[in-house]
Amino acid sequence: MPIVQTNRGAGPDTIKILIATDSHVGYEERDPVRKDDSWRSFDEVLRLARSEDVDMVLLAGDLFHENQPSRKAMYQVMKSLRENCLGDKPCELEMLSDPSDVLNGDQVNYESLDINVAIPVFSIHGNHDDPTGEGNYCALDLLQVSGLLNYIGRMPESDNIEIKPVLLQKGQTKLALYGMSNVRDERLYRTFKDGKVKFYTPGVQPKDWYNIMAVHQNHHAHTETGYLPENFLPEFMDLIVWGHEHECLIDPRFNDEMQFHVMQPGSSVATSLVAGEAVAKHVAIAYVTGRTLETENIRIKSVRPFITRDIVLAEDKRFKKLADDQDNRPKITAGLIDIVNELIEEAVQEWEAIQDPDDMPDETPLPLVRLRVDYAAPEEGGKFDCENPQRFSNRFLGKVANVNDVVHFHMKRKASKMKKVAADLPAESVLAAMAAQDNVKVEKLVREYLAATSLKILPQTAFGDAVDLFVVKDDKHAMEQFVNDSLNTQVREMMKLGQDDEDDDEDLDPIMEQLRQRQEELFAKGDRKVKSHRKVKPKPAIWDSDIDGHWENAPEAYSEDDESLVSRPSRAADDDASVMSDAAPIKKAAAKRAPAKRAPTKTKAPTKLKAPAKKATPARGRKKATEPSDDEDDDIIMLDESPPPVKAQPKRAVATRTRQSQLNFSQVPKTQTQTPRELSDDEISDDDAFQPMASLPSSRRR
Repeated sequence: MPIVQTNRGAGPDTIKILIATDSHVGYEERDPVRKDDSWRSFDEVLRLARSEDVDMVLLAGDLFHENQPSRKAMYQVMKSLRENCLGDKPCELEMLSDPSDVLNGDQVNYESLDINVAIPVFSIHGNHDDPTGEGNYCALDLLQVSGLLNYIGRMPESDNIEIKPVLLQKGQTKLALYGMSNVRDERLYRTFKDGKVKFYTPGVQPKDWYNIMAVHQNHHAHTETGYLPENFLPEFMDLIVWGHEHECLIDPRFNDEMQFHVMQPGSSVATSLVAGEAVAKHVAIAYVTGRTLETENIRIKSVRPFITRDIVLAEDKRFKKLADDQDNRPKITAGLIDIVNELIEEAVQEWEAIQDPDDMPDETPLPLVRLRVDYAAPEEGGKFDCENPQRFSNRFLGKVANVNDVVHFHMKRKASKMKKVAADLPAESVLAAMAAQDNVKVEKLVREYLAATSLKILPQTAFGDAVDLFVVKDDKHAMEQFVNDSLNTQVREMMKLGQDDEDDDEDLDPIMEQLRQRQEELFAKGDRKVKSHRKVKPKPAIWDSDIDGHWENAPEAYSEDDESLVSRPSRAADDDASVMSDAAPIKKAAAKRAPAKRAPTKTKAPTKLKAPAKKATPARGRKKATEPSDDEDDDIIMLDESPPPVKAQPKRAVATRTRQSQLNFSQVPKTQTQTPRELSDDEISDDDAFQPMASLPSSRRR
């Protein structure tokens, strides 16, 4: 259907619609310079609606910048709606649909007997002013209940969406207005894929209706599922008004595949300093007559002037020759200051050119200026020493509105690195096949990816097992353990080869490949496996294996060891070696000293404590390798006393009595002569039991 650019009034059968989106009222309202930019541009849009005598206004989301707007933002919006949309002029639109289906049970505001609405406003919510909290209300609900706006396109369920049109008629023209408020892009993509988005159409004369739809989603594929493809929308649509994207592409673009037009009005205020926001801001007036559409573009004049430019120092003739200078920062800074001043003057002149000579504003607003500087060194050599961007931007205080981010220094990535990374990726067919699946196993994903790469050290099969433990089993140290094990094996084998071969100039790549293939074969045979070093927790009583699956497959079924997995192999080897090396001499020493054991406590020991004493014998041998604690000697003093203390602490007596034979061979006479004569049961206290600690270590030192 052709689109005609026009500049005419509306006839009795023409519905005149002002289309705008992304007003972001409340943006930067705490900034001393830009605090009023958003509501002033929104107020100009509504004043255009009144001066152009439109039948209705359509807003495609993000009326407010926050879902809980400030009182100032809400006041300015309500003030503009009241001054420009209320009046004695009768609204010629006839509401044909049930308000309970499209307006949440509320009556369309221009049919209310309590308020005189001349220009009705229909709006969906965006991602900034979306519903939240108890009752799932948003700022648009407040405006609707006050009679200033009609809130359409609610999304009660984001995974089961039903979209019903607002049916309006003027003369012989019938308009079906669809609204789909913002839903998280990934979820909406899945909902469309699952076929859970249902569109309703008029039941009477469906081919006579002109269908307009307002959406607020990502228009471009930022990620694989993070946008709304145009071919997801139904083919019976005639015009799609696309919100959320701030670049102004106001002229309707025809989609050959879906046979409808797409209009992207863009924002009415710049919320980011990018090139897309620097495009002139417009609103559109659509004239719908029967099944035809004509449009008229109107520029918003109150928008703060914004200009941006990109320069490459290595290619700019003014800066290229400075790369070889020793101290080039002052000259580079001076050249960039001149460029910024030129941009300021250019922005101001452009803003003054679009103003009405008969109604010039009292003062010219400070412009927004953005200079992107690529300071990568030229290929011939040298470098560019640039000033701190914050300090550079503050030089223009009082000249620009963005005094903190006038300049942005960056270095462009080299294409060679990008090509190298792209060459290592799997084939596009492999990635597309994996992306088409809903659930991809980690092992298969790694295997397909590694098939396109080359590994010299790490075995590929075990790599997939380690990644599976890391992702599926939630073993945080699985990859670390796998890499360390593989590297230790490689180093060990290489050291053996180094001892056998005297030729140091031999190429190591074939040898490393042979070692890696040998590990692959061992993993294939099952001789080596990547195992998790975590401990399995006891299965909870509430765990149902039939419903929840095997307890061992759950990530929460495992607990991490206290020691780091990086050092576990070496520590385990060292511990085993130390135990084995210490065990032999300890046993021999015990065999030689066995006849000399004459501790009196051994003959007095009760028979029920013999079994624990035998079990503790190996531990006694190990403990001899380390320095005994002072507490053990204190316990010996207590044990050499009368039996009542031993009965009071039977468990402690077993451990200490076992240690007594190894600690007191050289001190038996001393302890036997001191303790029975100087201490008694009544005199022993907790403090007395630890008094000998000061003397025992000194005796060991001697």
